[in-house]
Amino acid sequence: MSKTIIISNRLPVQLQISEAGLTATPSVGGLATGMKSVHSGGESLWIGWSGLTEEDTPADLESEIDAALAKHGCAKVNLTAKEIDGFYFGFSNRTIWPLFHYFLEYTEFELDFWNVYKSVNQKFADAIIEQSNEDDTIWVHDYQLMLVPQMVREKRPNTSIGFFLHIPFPSYEIFRTMPWREEVLEGLLGSDLIGFHTYDYERHFLSSVRRLLGLEVSFNDVYQDHRVIKVDSFPMGIDYKKFRDAAIEHDKNSQDNRSDFQIKLDDHKASAPDTKLIISIDRLDYSKGIAKRINAFEYFLNKYPQYKEKVRLIILAVPSRSNVPQYQLLKKEIDELVGRINGELSTVNWTPIWYFYRSMPFENLIDLYTSSDIAWLTPLRDGMNLVAKEYIATRIDKTGVLILSEMAGSAYEMNEALLINPNNFEQQADTLKQAITMPKEEQMARNMFLQNRLERYNVEVWANEFMNALNQKSEGGDTFVSQKMSNSILNQISKQYASSKKRLLFLDYDGTLTGFHKDPQKATPDAELYKLLDQLHNDKNTTLFLISGRDKQTFTKWFLDKKYNMIVEHGVWISTGGEPFRMLENVKGEWMEKIKPVLESFVDRTPGSFIEEKNYSMAWHYRNTDPDFGEKRATELNTVLTSLIGNDDISVLNGNKVMEVKSSNVNKGRASVRMLGEDDYDFVFAIGDDWTDEFMFQELPDSAVTVKVGLKKTQAKYYVENTKRVRDLLHQLVDS
Repeated sequence: MSKTIIISNRLPVQLQISEAGLTATPSVGGLATGMKSVHSGGESLWIGWSGLTEEDTPADLESEIDAALAKHGCAKVNLTAKEIDGFYFGFSNRTIWPLFHYFLEYTEFELDFWNVYKSVNQKFADAIIEQSNEDDTIWVHDYQLMLVPQMVREKRPNTSIGFFLHIPFPSYEIFRTMPWREEVLEGLLGSDLIGFHTYDYERHFLSSVRRLLGLEVSFNDVYQDHRVIKVDSFPMGIDYKKFRDAAIEHDKNSQDNRSDFQIKLDDHKASAPDTKLIISIDRLDYSKGIAKRINAFEYFLNKYPQYKEKVRLIILAVPSRSNVPQYQLLKKEIDELVGRINGELSTVNWTPIWYFYRSMPFENLIDLYTSSDIAWLTPLRDGMNLVAKEYIATRIDKTGVLILSEMAGSAYEMNEALLINPNNFEQQADTLKQAITMPKEEQMARNMFLQNRLERYNVEVWANEFMNALNQKSEGGDTFVSQKMSNSILNQISKQYASSKKRLLFLDYDGTLTGFHKDPQKATPDAELYKLLDQLHNDKNTTLFLISGRDKQTFTKWFLDKKYNMIVEHGVWISTGGEPFRMLENVKGEWMEKIKPVLESFVDRTPGSFIEEKNYSMAWHYRNTDPDFGEKRATELNTVLTSLIGNDDISVLNGNKVMEVKSSNVNKGRASVRMLGEDDYDFVFAIGDDWTDEFMFQELPDSAVTVKVGLKKTQAKYYVENTKRVRDLLHQLVDS
């Protein structure tokens, strides 16, 4: 029976070894909670690191640890202290984390870190392969494991794989600075579905895929060989009911049932009933903007001195990665800032900042959320920020004001909050004043919308939506006109080929028999291709035509001495049996003088583009341009040319990163049908990769075998993935 396999850096189980023995207790984090509905029953397995290094794990406890984890539906990946240092504290948190949060100054590009990251990702992939079957569904989580999808795909090509990134994905300009950028993208593209918190992160990822890998992207689909990878955004929610119920229970508590922490908060509020409590909860991380927030608070108190002794900022900084140098410096900076501001501004009855550097139990978090009038969260960059959602969920009377950085992923869903730029102290000071003076009616109106949305789209809905999208992707596949050229279909076609008496083959060149090159003149045929074409051409029962948009001079140089049959410039020229090219169509070229200056102006305005002049057509190539800019210019050029050609008997062909202007009465379809009419063929075959080949697929009879190269909408009956598969197919025809 198929199962769901969840993979994350850490397991959702805390292991502790003491004199009393081994204990395993479930974690209570956002991901562990969110995955409850997915990770339930006997049909799921969670794979990750246990939290204990190999050095910390007594050999005689290995089997006991495995058994304890198995009870929670988990299996461990063993990691050494050295691997944790290079993989987690190294590449994950000193390379990816700062880079993806736009802190280039903290980013370290160390080859040793990268090598350990790769080897640990391979360990995780091996554990998945060992524990999984082909029909299982695999969901990989977060930035520590970005290479895992492709590593699993290599061994499990038909398995359904999803990946979710819980941190931001940076813009192309930031991401391109990483030395191993292509490997990371290719690792992620091993997935069938890649999820992000927001559309912005999705857009940045797709831009990097287009620009760095040169893959075709259509809306949120990435086309890679024979696969379509879906990319989408799924904003993560919280366990709304858990926080809501905890707040309701907290509200019911009698005076005697209050926590010690709540008693202190209540005493403070009683002694200063007009004082507003402002809560600020973060992990101690430079991406959270804690130091800037403290400086902004000082700025606020100086700009609006009437609020001195009327507000108190409670900062809860949860320890994080305390062995990483930047975090040690950050703690020192915050300690000094809080000390200085409290020293300068405190009075006998008032300390402006209460600062806690520690983790807090869940019940004390609820104490803070329910007692605070304002939540002030100002990350400089944050994948989501669930604290904002937790605060709103606990406001059972719908009062309270949320001030939220527009740089947090959750800001996209929480427009009713007061959104600020964390770098703008003036704006933050004014927004704090707005929050302090906001009428209760306005607070309640804003929070009603926020709570309804958070309740509807909770963390369980988030997990189920992702899984549903992944299942739909694997079950429904992708709807295309053509059918994949499977081995059984190829065997059937090979039999037809072998039994036929007269065969006619049309083979496109660029993108079909050979790959594309930045300089089209360098896409020369190799020895293997010559040998293959010789075998097809020399078969007395086979008539082979190379049919291309290329100019006749190039094909004369490459193929004329081989005496292949050739049709070039989309059907203008023909050469048979090694004879010089002659015109197949009577075309005019007067229009070229009118069009050439237009194309030249676009070359001047589009770095990397160039014109290829042929005898009766002109092509504007933009393969070497920036992908987005090239597409924009191509759309613009198409509009200009369409208006220019008017009633002239010419047309514009949009090929693969090339736009060609040619006579309307010339195309590969017209040329191929003319060749078909010259004899009685019982097997007709045509293969090509772009829109110019669609004319062939449309015009040739239904009995013809038509094949598209690449996974694109087409009139062809079949498709193959790439040029390698084209050659494999032709070799099989020859061998048959």
